[in-house]
Amino acid sequence: MQATLDTRYQQVGVVVCDMDNTLFDFVEAKLEACRCVVDYLGTGDPEALFRMFLRGVYGFEDTRNIRDYLEALEVYQPLTLEVCCRTYEDVKLDLVEPYPGVEETLQCLQEAGIRLAIATDAESVQADRRLRKTGLIDFFEVVVTPDVSGQRKPEPASLLYALRKLDATPEGAMMVGDSLARDIAPGQQLGMVTAFAAYGAWYRSRAVEVSADIVLSEFSDILDHVHIQDRGL
Repeated sequence: MQATLDTRYQQVGVVVCDMDNTLFDFVEAKLEACRCVVDYLGTGDPEALFRMFLRGVYGFEDTRNIRDYLEALEVYQPLTLEVCCRTYEDVKLDLVEPYPGVEETLQCLQEAGIRLAIATDAESVQADRRLRKTGLIDFFEVVVTPDVSGQRKPEPASLLYALRKLDATPEGAMMVGDSLARDIAPGQQLGMVTAFAAYGAWYRSRAVEVSADIVLSEFSDILDHVHIQDRGL
């Protein structure tokens, strides 16, 4: 089995990355944004506000979750909502920073001729803002979001879109992400090499009977598995 996997690694010419909690700690930025909103209000619980975003009613980034939270606290006013949403978005964006080694690893992959893409469930505007804030946007030839592919993960549409744009086959590509259900499972379904960003995994919605080909303790571990020395480095 090891020999088979080694052969597959040698064939990897494309790496498709999830974004949030794979390239940077988005959850901690989001939690701190919730803390700042509660500080502004002078009442409430940051964890409770954060949980509003996990309900699946509107979406993980939709500020209507903040409106519902204000209504639950009975402090809703249009101006209050406006300030809270602005505070939330500004703090969240300000705090996203690449995990250690991410930029250097992406540069090494890029210089090795490995093509890079993003497949994220963030909307295009949010993805663009975060990739520009972190200085990572220029590493990626393709950024695929649900408003581009038409579907959210774990549907494979975003991964397939990225592969088509890069003229790549699943067998010659690696999927890297922090969610076994939403990143690793669709990657395996397509026949991609899969790398689980265990360092960023934070949420377990249900038991997932899937295991990745590679488990990463940090993003730079990718370099141990793509045989960049075969690409002239």
